Amino acid sequence: MNDQTLMQAHLAAARPQVIAALTRSFRDIDLAEDGFQEASLRALKRWHADGIPRHPTGWLVRVGRNVIIDRLRKLDRESALGDVQLQMLAVDTEAALMEAIDRAELRDDVLRLLFMCCHPDLTAQDQLALALKVVVGLPTPRIARAFVVKPRTMEQRLTRARRRAAEVAESIDTPTREQRLHRLEAVSTMVYLLFSQGYSGSDGDAHIRSELCNEAIRLARLLLDLFPSQPELIGLLALCLLQHARRDARMTTDGLLIPLDKQDRSKWHAEPIREGRNLVQKALRKGHPGPMQLQAAIAALHCEASTAEQTDWAQIEQLYRLLYEMTPSPIVALNHAVAVHKVDGADAALMQLDELDNDLQDYLYYHSTRAGLLVELGQITEARKAYQRALDLQPSHAEAHYLKKRLSSIERK
Repeated sequence: MNDQTLMQAHLAAARPQVIAALTRSFRDIDLAEDGFQEASLRALKRWHADGIPRHPTGWLVRVGRNVIIDRLRKLDRESALGDVQLQMLAVDTEAALMEAIDRAELRDDVLRLLFMCCHPDLTAQDQLALALKVVVGLPTPRIARAFVVKPRTMEQRLTRARRRAAEVAESIDTPTREQRLHRLEAVSTMVYLLFSQGYSGSDGDAHIRSELCNEAIRLARLLLDLFPSQPELIGLLALCLLQHARRDARMTTDGLLIPLDKQDRSKWHAEPIREGRNLVQKALRKGHPGPMQLQAAIAALHCEASTAEQTDWAQIEQLYRLLYEMTPSPIVALNHAVAVHKVDGADAALMQLDELDNDLQDYLYYHSTRAGLLVELGQITEARKAYQRALDLQPSHAEAHYLKKRLSSIERK
């Protein structure tokens, strides 16, 4: 990894905490994002010359905060700064700032920001899109892919959400326990989306961003500490642990993707698998199954199989069927079709996929899954078209290499 890539990785990892800390201090998401962007530009210049600081997050918060304060002063808005912010002007060393960041009242800024994004004045779709844009920093086309909508539609949605969030941020305080409980489902979904971006990122060369996965797991543990009796939060933590346990087997040393059935399972991490399986059992014993629990149960079945051939696909198919009944979405239907393929064959799975064609035309994994089924059925011309369509949908470097390799293999045939 070269210096530029390493610096970009540090910036991506620090973004949630920096944006959250600046938003808490200034009650303005736009200011927080501007401060982070300017701090990032300065970091790329400064770190290249001086090296990456010991506490990159603290460095970025300090620089971003000073950028915002300078901007407010130029706009003659010093009165908008509270006493706390003015006092922080005196904090000009990285070590002192890190001590402040680590104080109990500041350490959960990201969680606060997530709850803020889940304000009831915002729709559920706007909440999730805003969190992906502000907290994770995903580009709009990538968010549009996640929601299976056109980029222009997502841009309009984000504009509305940011406008409303700007009003919310000016008055938002840390939500009460009752308010947090009301927003819990949306926040837990956001945490999982944060994990998913780290688990299967689509930007640049890095397909796995462990720092985001670890941050999501930390947030899931914080949520579970707040609400220890909530089975869906137990399922959320279990799901993240079980999926992240496979990280070392998912890519080659050259950064190429390894499909689940081809992974070296001896590289899977035993401790998070053990914890995740125990959490799944604990959640399901409560007798209130939900989407997170079902997804965690599916992940546990994959982790329990010592070889790909021993995977209990029949049970996985049943769990996906139940999951679709709870959350009927085309993405769940796609995953169910994969399980149907393992149980009933490629013909049955392809028939199910054909019903999703209108909904998932802009979804990369729909086309790559369909291509694989078409190859198995000997429909090479259609498979070639499906792989090419997947390549047109801006895959990551690792995904693109895998798709090109598959396309090349059928060309040879």
